[in-house]
Formats: sequence, C-alpha cells, structure tokens
Amino acid sequence: MKTEKNSGSASKGKVRKKMETCIIKVLNFSTKKGDVYKAEPPLDLKEAFSKFARGENQMKKDQLLRFMVEHQGENISTIEDLDKIVEKFLQLGSSCSSTKTSSTRIVDVYRKQGLSLNDFIDFLLLGDFNGPLKDEVHHDMDAPLSHYFMYTGHNSYLTGNQLTSESSDEPIIEALKQGVRVIELDLWPSKSSNNDGIKVVHGRTFTTSVPVSKCLQSIKDYAFHKSDYPVILTLEDHLTPKHHDKFAKMATEIFGETLYFPETDHLTEFPSPESLKKRIIISTKPPKECRQSAIISKPVPNGREPSEEESRGLELPSSVAKLKTEDRNSSDEDQEDVNTSDNKPNQQDARQYKHLIAIHGGKSKGSMKNRLKDDIKVRRLSLSEKKLKSASESHGADLIRFTQRNILRVFPKGERVQSSNFRPYLGWLYGVQMVAFNMQGHGKSLRLMRGMFKANGGCGYVKKPEFLIRTLPHEEVFDPKKPPSVKQILKVKVYKGDGWSLDFSPTDFDRFSPPDFYTEVSIVGVPADCDKNKTRVKTDTWYPVWDEEFEFKLRVPELALLRIEVKDKDKGKKDDFAGQTCLPISELRNGFRSVPLYDRKGKKYKSVTLLMRFKLETLNKL
Repeated sequence: MKTEKNSGSASKGKVRKKMETCIIKVLNFSTKKGDVYKAEPPLDLKEAFSKFARGENQMKKDQLLRFMVEHQGENISTIEDLDKIVEKFLQLGSSCSSTKTSSTRIVDVYRKQGLSLNDFIDFLLLGDFNGPLKDEVHHDMDAPLSHYFMYTGHNSYLTGNQLTSESSDEPIIEALKQGVRVIELDLWPSKSSNNDGIKVVHGRTFTTSVPVSKCLQSIKDYAFHKSDYPVILTLEDHLTPKHHDKFAKMATEIFGETLYFPETDHLTEFPSPESLKKRIIISTKPPKECRQSAIISKPVPNGREPSEEESRGLELPSSVAKLKTEDRNSSDEDQEDVNTSDNKPNQQDARQYKHLIAIHGGKSKGSMKNRLKDDIKVRRLSLSEKKLKSASESHGADLIRFTQRNILRVFPKGERVQSSNFRPYLGWLYGVQMVAFNMQGHGKSLRLMRGMFKANGGCGYVKKPEFLIRTLPHEEVFDPKKPPSVKQILKVKVYKGDGWSLDFSPTDFDRFSPPDFYTEVSIVGVPADCDKNKTRVKTDTWYPVWDEEFEFKLRVPELALLRIEVKDKDKGKKDDFAGQTCLPISELRNGFRSVPLYDRKGKKYKSVTLLMRFKLETLNKL
C-alpha cells in the first residue's frame, strides 16, 4: 500500500511539472512572437504625429525635420542633417524596440514613403539619437579644478569588501572605463620580488596586495578610454623615504609624457581641466609631511603580514577595535609627519618624488575652523563622511568658502566594511569636489553618483553651480538648509515601456502570467526639492502604457537628480526590480525622449526603455 501511495504521488508530481512546463512554453512562444496585447498609443503621441503630418497617415521627411526642430529642440536645419542622423541608426542596427519593425525597416520606410504612427513611435524609442541627455561636453572647462565636481573612487584597487577581498588592477580598469577621473592607491613597502618593492594594499586588513607597477600600467592604458580630461591619482603614502625615489622613477617611466609636472611647488590657483587634457596628475602630501611612524615604515619580522591584532584589532575588545578603526581612518586623512630617528629622509630622493606632486595634501589637525582656513597656496584636504557631517552642521559656510579655491575630498567611514557608500549629497551641497565612492558595490547612493556624472557628456567633470563658486552679495554663501524660492517646474510624463520581453525570460517576474509593472519617479537634491510619485500598476502586460504626468517644484535644480525605477508589483512580498536610471535635471532635453534603463549594478539593458516627455519651465523672476 505504501509503495502504491508513493507511486501515485510521484505520478501526480510529474503531471504537475509537465503542465507547468507546457504553460511556460506557451508564454515563451507568445512573448517571443510579439503576440502579447499592446495598448493603444498615448494620445499625446498621436496628436503630435497628426499635427506635424498634417493629418495624413504618413510623416514625410520635411515634416519629421520640422517635428525634430520645433518639438524636440534639435539643432538641425536641413533634410541632409536629418538624413545623416537616420543613416547613423542604419549602421548601428539599434535593437531597443521589441516590435517587428526593425531599425533597418524604419530607415527604408523613411526613405520611400515616410513614417506611420507606429514607425514614428519606434523611431522615438531609438535612444541613440533621442536620449534624455546631451552626449557631448558642453560645460566651461577652462576654470580651475576646484570649480568642478570630480568622479572619484575610494580604494580603487579593491574587488570587494574592505577587510578580506583581493586587490587587483581590474577594478581600476573598470572604473576608468566608466569615466571615473580620480583613482586612489594605498602605497606600502614590500619585500616581495613580485611587488617591485612597493605594493598596493589596504593596510592593517586581510586584503591581498597587487604590485604598484601593474596598477600604474593599467592606469596609463585606460586613463583616457572614456574621457580625455585629466586623471588624478590620489596616493595614501605609507612609504619610507628610500621608496619615494623608486616610485618616482617607476611613475615617470610608465606614464611618460602623460605625467604632469607642476611648474611651481606653491600653486595659488589650480589649472583647468582643459589645460590638463590627456594628463595624469599626482596628489598626495609632500614627503617632508608624510607620516612615517615605526609601525608603518618598518616591515613586520620575517616578512609576514600583520597579525589579526596588528591588522585591525578584530578580536580585541570593542573599544580598542573602535580605536583601530579610527586610526585606520586617520591614515586616510592628511596627517602631519611623525619621523622616526632611524629613517632620516634622503633629501635628493624626496625632492624627486616631491616634484611629481601637483595637488598637495594639506594638514588636517587642529580645529575644523583652522583646517578650513583659506590660504594663499591652494591644497587638498581629506575628511571622513562623519567629520564632514559634523562640519556641515557647525561650519557649513566655511566648507563652501574653502571649496571655492581648494579641493576637499570626503571618503566613507571605516565601518563600511562591505564597501557600501554614503549619500553623495552630503558633500555636493557644500561644494565638495571629490566625493570618494567604493565603485565595486551597488546601491542607491552609487546610482546617484552615476547619475550626477552622466552630465557634461559623461566626461567625469561637472561644473559646480555659480552659487557654490562665487561669494554672494554681502559676503554670504549658499545655505542648503535655507534654499531660495521655487525656480523651475519640471513636468515628467511616463508614456510607455518596452524591451522587457527581450531582456528577461517569461518567468523572471511572474511564473504563470505577464508582469504587473509600475514606475516610480522621484527627485533627489536639497531637502526642500525631494519628492516622489509613482504610476498606476499595469497588470499582465510586457508592454505597459501608463500615460501619466507628474509635476515637481524645484528650488535648486542645478543640484537635483531625477530617479526613475520600474518595479513588478507582487502581492504579499517585495516588488521585483525591473530597471532604473538616474538623470541630472539641469541636463534634461525637452520633448519626447527614449530613456534606457539599467540593472542594479549600473549595467545598461540591451532593450529595456521608457518613452517619456520632459518639460522644464523657468519661472519669471519678480
């Protein structure tokens, strides 16, 4: 009896599994064939098509040109200009639309009889020309470096967490490919023959090391892969004086003519990004101010790596471990020198190393008021996120005045062992140029960082707003806690989404039915500008059409970001992620725009796209 019962259960299980497989195959077939129901095109799109096509069923070349100029604000004037744009898509073979109309067919139809309404909508979804942002550098790049936000990495060589992950040049390469312009290396003496006498490693942790020469070579090879604007190499220098000459020789030989040598040791103003194109710049504390304690400079006996207690106090009482963490943070900050009696600096070596340093790290001891004191000579100061937050509460105006001429770098607190990041606005609102982030992770903060640096053609340098660069009348400075009245109104309309059926399998969201998508649209910026809205849920469709508009009042649009995230609604559990992007509002292009979405880690989907409309209205000044 028992055998028969088990046999019956097994048989039912096989039947159930076969039915599930059959349903999935049906869903898969219908999705791939494009037979899933698609809603009617939004009214706005139909009206725009009818207006510029003069009520006809086809939009001719001259009519499309008029639409591009008058409605989209494109800077083209002739049909020949338009032909060049269209031909570009034929070469690219864009695949961002999941309809049967390919980019090749759109071009053929355009050449012969013009675009139908559906062709017109597919044309708008081709994001290579119709994206939400300008794709070229358009900010003034002739101002001093201190006038720009810079795309900045923290511990750029780490592949994972801050305690036990491997060090490699691969994260550096990836960061440079993404447009990061500030790379950080921690330099330590090494007895290993594989490390050229100098290793890159996160000190007092269990992370592995990587030879400095390998990192420098990768920086040279990929520095200008994404952008021609300068790469700044910030060094956390734990080297003994005898290693400085070795590093200087290595950097000079590897970087060659791309290495920038400052004309003077006492800059009163930083050079501009434009004047430093295709150059690599070194920033650290001059050697006579380098921290040279016996613990740092002397190798551990027998060439072994530090013990657990020496590394970070992991198994010491919590109070001691906290002190260890704070000490590790303080080494990240610029510190005054602590010379040892048996390690007298070699003056010739020190001068050679010193001549490489274009951006000097400054002292960070004393009161915050003293640290932020402006001087004739410009410098870079480093603070932890904790100290910046404290300073913003008590010395906000001093922070902004300091960053008008000098460079401030802010790095994650030591407790972020999983390589998480803080909210970048903590720095941006006070003019901090180098908000240093762990690029190997992911999360909302990193999405904001990537969103900010999509501005200015993604070159890695974003000009700060004038109110952060110049002193206001009566010697006042910008106060993020007291923003001005509303300057602009942003209207965002979410029409439709497309491409999920190409980038996801039929069961990625719901096992037996199409997804239930909705879109969240939010503003991130000064507290007074922050707002959030979301569309209705569109059930059981891979091709959602929402056709909903949201309005946002902006007081400081220059620093505001638009966050967009699509989710699949799930009853009784967390909604599924279906794509996201983040866009700088000051850079948005008006009109109908194709907005590509990205996965959690910031990788662009091949096909997933939203069709949206942006309208930014500036209010009349009274």
